[in-house]
Amino acid sequence: MELVDALRRLGGSARSAELAKMLDVSEETVRRTIKALNKAGAVQRVHGGAFLAGPQSATSFARRISENQKEKARIAALAAAHVRDGMALFLDVGSTTAFVAEELRQKSGLIVVTNSIGAAQTLANHNGNRVHFLGGEMQSNERGTFGFVAERQLRRFALDLAILSADALSAKHGVLYHSAEEAQLASVAAECAQQVAIAIAHPKFAETAPHCGPEPRRIGFLFTDQDPGKKLSAALADWGVKTQVARPVKEG
Repeated sequence: MELVDALRRLGGSARSAELAKMLDVSEETVRRTIKALNKAGAVQRVHGGAFLAGPQSATSFARRISENQKEKARIAALAAAHVRDGMALFLDVGSTTAFVAEELRQKSGLIVVTNSIGAAQTLANHNGNRVHFLGGEMQSNERGTFGFVAERQLRRFALDLAILSADALSAKHGVLYHSAEEAQLASVAAECAQQVAIAIAHPKFAETAPHCGPEPRRIGFLFTDQDPGKKLSAALADWGVKTQVARPVKEG
């Protein structure tokens, strides 16, 4: 299958527009083909593109990005509204930040620092954006890089804004992660940025994870799709975090 071969040549993942250009077909043709291959289990369809299916990706990133897609799209639009042309940003490997990267294609002249393969592919060579992809150890299940090398490179940047994901949000501990490496990189990003925003969907309010991320008082904004409960809202207010909720648009 030509589309599968194209994905392999592009490193295992690509946006629909990239595949259409490589295969010299319309984006609609690519989307139909991705849909069929997704049903066959050959590729994993995600927002804006696809990547080769595999045992790890199918149980991690692909699962996460397929959950709460409408909510994540609304959160992404809200987060992108806070980004001005020419800003220096950090985007992590989160599924919600993948939606943010798509929204940021409307901006121009961005300096984007990221450890996410998907975010880098989405924003590189578009509207005058400059993308810096961090080195380090590749974790295929997260489709990104982590570790000492990534952290050291990230410290070289002075960022206007870091947009981070999280695996959980706790009234006691703040943002939490299942991966120690992801928690550490998020903390470094927060140290390098003038402003820090967390972009997560409401199910994370009920989750827990073992590793603490950035110090909660470093966080300026929470972009989400539902109001946090009273206990969490009180903690966020105490930390100085401004909660902004992306509510569904009422029809009619």
